[in-house]
Parts: sequence; C-alpha cells; structure tokens
Amino acid sequence: MNTHTPTSFYKAFEPEEARRLINKIEFHYTPKHGSWLDVAEIELSILSRQCLNRRIPAQETLNTEVEAWVTERNESKAKMSWQFTTEETRIKLKKLYPVLPE
Repeated sequence: MNTHTPTSFYKAFEPEEARRLINKIEFHYTPKHGSWLDVAEIELSILSRQCLNRRIPAQETLNTEVEAWVTERNESKAKMSWQFTTEETRIKLKKLYPVLPE
C-alpha cells in the first residue's frame, strides 16, 4: 500500500475503515525537491540493495556488516549527482514525461 496519500487507504479498506484510520493519522509532507530526507531515503535504499539483500542471522553480524558497508561507502567518498540535463531527466523520470503526439 502506498502510504504517501490518504486516498490509498480507500484502495485497501472499506470506506468507513479508511476514514477511521485516516482520522487517526497525522500526515507530514516534505518538500518534493531538495529535501535532506530524499538523500537519507536514497542512502537507505542503497544500503538495502548492497548490504541487506540477504538474511543476516544475528544482530551482531548485522552491526558488523552495516559498519563495514558505511566505512567502505565513506572511504570511497560516494557522491550523488543532483544535476541532470533535460534529456537525462526525461530518461530517468520517463513516467513523469508523457510522450505527446506530434
């Protein structure tokens, strides 16, 4: 379920239950562009794909694996590119740029 909008609850629950749940939740919206939360979300996604993509048997092992990943990431001075050309943007964000008939 996409929890970014209240309307998602209506897709998952009957209207009465959706309304009840929405009334219990306080939504906090972050800016769409340039938010530090975007950077954190991207970094956590990379961590999930590069380090946590398998079963880790114990908390101690998890701590060791994540610390090693963070150390390697920091030592490699990993960077994010926030600038795109218009063409690169249209490729990366294809679903946001519909093709218009000529």
